[in-house]
Amino acid sequence: MSLDVSPALLEQAERGEVDEAEFVDCVRTSLPYAWEMISSLVAQLKVDGGQFADNQTPPPDEQARGQLLRALASDAIRGALQRHFGVRLAFQNCHRVAVFPLDASVDETLARFTSVRSQLLNQSPEFRDC
Repeated sequence: MSLDVSPALLEQAERGEVDEAEFVDCVRTSLPYAWEMISSLVAQLKVDGGQFADNQTPPPDEQARGQLLRALASDAIRGALQRHFGVRLAFQNCHRVAVFPLDASVDETLARFTSVRSQLLNQSPEFRDC
């Protein structure tokens, strides 16, 4: 299971609507490495400005890598995180997370970051089995 869902949150889901703030809190507590990575990148983007902030340091272990994969591979989790932080997220190589502002002026930079070319240029043998 990728998230530690409380009985109350599960009950909400079974009834229908789920409070997104409670879902985001579930993500925060279930995937602390991923949460911290994204939170720190959002803070870096706010402080430094620029078109994006990214991480290029591999996770310290497989558990941390798994958290990033679960957070960013799930449309529901990724979407909730983007709405919560007010950013767009991009992901490469099982660890390179980037945050982009919602501002349309960075659309071209985001498109380059998420392009096939960029993905290929960011490959490395040590990431083959990540």
